[in-house]
Amino acid sequence: MAIMMPASDLTVLARRETIVAALRAMVPGEGVINTPAEMLPYESDGLTAYRQPPMVVVLPDTTEQVSKVLKYCFEQGIKVVPRGSGTSLSGGALPLKDGVLLGLGKFKRIREIDFDNRVVVTEPGVTNLAISQAVAHAGFYYAPDPSSQIACSIGGNVAENSGGVHCLKYGMTTNNVLGCEIVLMSGEILRIGGKAAENSGYDLMGIITGSEGLLGVITEVTVRILQKPETARALMVGFAEVEAAGECVARIIGAGIIPGGMEMMDKPAIHAAEAFVHAGYPLDVEALLIIELDGPSVEVDELIGRVEAIAQGCGSVTCRISSSEAERNLFWAGRKAAFPAVGRISPDYLCMDGTIPRGALPKALARIRDLSAKYDLRVANVFHAGDGNLHPLILYDANKPGEMERAEAFGADILRACVEFGGVLTGEHGVGIEKRDLMGEMFSEIDLNQQQRLKCAFDPQGLLNPGKVFPTLHRCAELGRVHVHGGRLAFPDLPRF
Repeated sequence: MAIMMPASDLTVLARRETIVAALRAMVPGEGVINTPAEMLPYESDGLTAYRQPPMVVVLPDTTEQVSKVLKYCFEQGIKVVPRGSGTSLSGGALPLKDGVLLGLGKFKRIREIDFDNRVVVTEPGVTNLAISQAVAHAGFYYAPDPSSQIACSIGGNVAENSGGVHCLKYGMTTNNVLGCEIVLMSGEILRIGGKAAENSGYDLMGIITGSEGLLGVITEVTVRILQKPETARALMVGFAEVEAAGECVARIIGAGIIPGGMEMMDKPAIHAAEAFVHAGYPLDVEALLIIELDGPSVEVDELIGRVEAIAQGCGSVTCRISSSEAERNLFWAGRKAAFPAVGRISPDYLCMDGTIPRGALPKALARIRDLSAKYDLRVANVFHAGDGNLHPLILYDANKPGEMERAEAFGADILRACVEFGGVLTGEHGVGIEKRDLMGEMFSEIDLNQQQRLKCAFDPQGLLNPGKVFPTLHRCAELGRVHVHGGRLAFPDLPRF
């Protein structure tokens, strides 16, 4: 592992058998996994370049069990890494050698469907897609739809503030989550928000959403569901130049049109997706936009005409408009399968995640092309063009000496460029360990210290998911959050890295 993580606590490792026995008493049956072979599936998340077996895996299935496990670890000074479905692409669920991997995979029940209030109360292990499927019979759906929605869990979506194709119009996870139940490291169970659209006091849901498992463990989520639009149709527009496609995106939004979704793929991604899905993508274009418009039929027909005219003004060379629901779904099938499709054309790839202002799209794409030449590595661009969320896929072969290091350097330069162009380091994949050491590119020391003070308020010992997000871990005492008495720290064993 090239990335630095907190040093292992040897006193905890020496007590491993005692710890495992205590956890078995709290989570009986098959709730504890501690053999090397059985723990292999948990040694990484979707960022498979970094692997580390955990000390032990615990799979509770009730909030009370989660509370007991966290309280025990808090009292014993044991680190805990929460994990959902393991689809994170930033290393957010990377285990620690001396830590408990707390899996929420058994929390798979939808607790309540409330159509009157248009909400679903669900456990965190329920997949994103399963929520939409559970309410589809009544004409409802859950709007955020990451490409991994068939596998990713709603708890992980909240932790990473995940997005998806339809987040341009309907918002990210943070705009669609109303409440949650969260267990603090001390074992205390909190309920934040609820079914109401607005709540008084501090926006604690805004703090929890996107907190990447650093503040608490989510055991229940209340999400907003929406009624399906009357009509949804998609345009598939090809361009001879990538920059022209980027310009088209900016002009559509500038015209006051907010599509239900607007996605872009460049030529390598188009060819990979078409070979994988056979969606009918044009193979002689450099860039492809998929633009979905939804709402009343009359409005959709009007907007299709306007979007088609804007695309022609930007130099589009092909345009195909879906004429049926099956054809619309086929357009999206290729985009949804783009990541696995690219996996067929390269032994390995890094999926980056940075966000820029829409107007900077042409400039960003040109920079990525220049960096591709600089590092002598291919790149396939697949991203949420409407909200400027870039997903360059950097292709490399880990078996070739130096290629992985070049890929990481390439990715870091892309993220630096995003900040340079007025954007941010991540759009929906989180910081985790992947972008941790780049946080200084975007935030000052004052900013980072203020963020760490917030973490200290929830987790004063720094036991929840340490080594993630913050480039330097400070003791809470150093941030003025813990009293130092007689020159002694309350938590002297908190590791530094």
